[in-house]
Amino acid sequence: MSRLPLVAVVGRPNVGKSTLVNRIVGRRLAVVEAKAGVTRDRKEIPARWNERDFIVVDTGGWELTPSDDLVADIRGQAEIAIAAADVIVFVVDAQTGITADDAGVVEMLRQASVPVVVAANKVDGSKHDHLVTDLWSAGLGEPIGVSALHGRGSGDLLDRVVKLLPPKDDERDQEPVATLAILGRPNVGKSTLLNQLAGEERVLVSPVAGTTRDPIDVVVDMDGEPFRVVDTAGIRRRAVSADKGADFYSIMRARKALTEADVALLIIDGHEGATFQDQCLAQEVADSGAGLVILANKWDEADADERAETLSSIGDRLAFAHWAPVLTMSAKTGSKVGRIGGAVRLALENRRKRIPTGELNRLMRQWQQMHPPPVRKGRRPKILYAVQSGIEPPDIVLMISGGELGADYLRYLEGKVREHDDYTATPVWITPRSRQSQHPRS
Repeated sequence: MSRLPLVAVVGRPNVGKSTLVNRIVGRRLAVVEAKAGVTRDRKEIPARWNERDFIVVDTGGWELTPSDDLVADIRGQAEIAIAAADVIVFVVDAQTGITADDAGVVEMLRQASVPVVVAANKVDGSKHDHLVTDLWSAGLGEPIGVSALHGRGSGDLLDRVVKLLPPKDDERDQEPVATLAILGRPNVGKSTLLNQLAGEERVLVSPVAGTTRDPIDVVVDMDGEPFRVVDTAGIRRRAVSADKGADFYSIMRARKALTEADVALLIIDGHEGATFQDQCLAQEVADSGAGLVILANKWDEADADERAETLSSIGDRLAFAHWAPVLTMSAKTGSKVGRIGGAVRLALENRRKRIPTGELNRLMRQWQQMHPPPVRKGRRPKILYAVQSGIEPPDIVLMISGGELGADYLRYLEGKVREHDDYTATPVWITPRSRQSQHPRS
């Protein structure tokens, strides 16, 4: 599948790679914290400079001798990014100079078949300019002094990077059909599913909950069409502490990813069933207006009792999202993962449905006659007319007089709308307004 050029940002832990990536893309996307190992996967983030579009790949920190399996996996992700890149940005802490870990990266980069740009980071002022000259010793060409934190030199760096990108005529960019957000509690198999959809290990998979901290943004091919898939950090039940560390920003970005998603894939652990946290996540999806597909994972490992309890708990806890299809699967083996594409396409189709105004008003009169709104506070509300104000999701605005429509009656009308046509996998919003209100929900 066609793609934009890739620019891989590599270097040892905590030299400022994620800060530099945030500077390049112009917004805070990667989690930044003053300790090593916060970036754990490689993340692909769209960027633009001098009218050139490209993808920045933010990698985990390279260590010459990995201290554990997770660190080894992080190094492996960095190596994959280097192999796939069109241009490599090698970030070095200019104030520290070339270390043994840097030397290990240098040795690999000297053998790379693509251009390498050395970014001498933490050159925060002219007093540090002399440190840039010392990095010529890496043998990778002229270093560029930058301060990722303050932005100094970032324009010069990007000018160099864009100049080294493949010719623009070689780009055959194909826009993704839609954005999918993978949601779920920590360690339910989100990253495993993304790797399965991508056909390679794009995200680290570890038995340690919370391995994924940033949303991981990848374009995957599903039945010949490109979809942007975002694997989010696990959203925990308890609020994070006020110090706003890495977990705080991860959760905020996970929620932001949901607001940008067309369809959410909510993973439920087949051993444990739907929990209160899953209920909260499903409610966030419904409130956001995204489509929803529920995935009962680890189905191949669950016994008969666990399967029955999982389906029962989904029906009970997620009753408000009864319109969401439930698919059983195994992200680990890939069993039944292929059915996700069909469910996603159904959600996209149903989110775009529109009922003509004349037909909608005829239906509302019919439903109102069949079951009039109940009297509230001595008055019976009346639906004057209805209009579908938007799609994605379908949003029906009711102009009413004579009081308020209760939640039960709004659910009745939603049910009638769903009986009229198939709205599987999408919310349907019904918003009552008094005739004095002129601003329907958008």
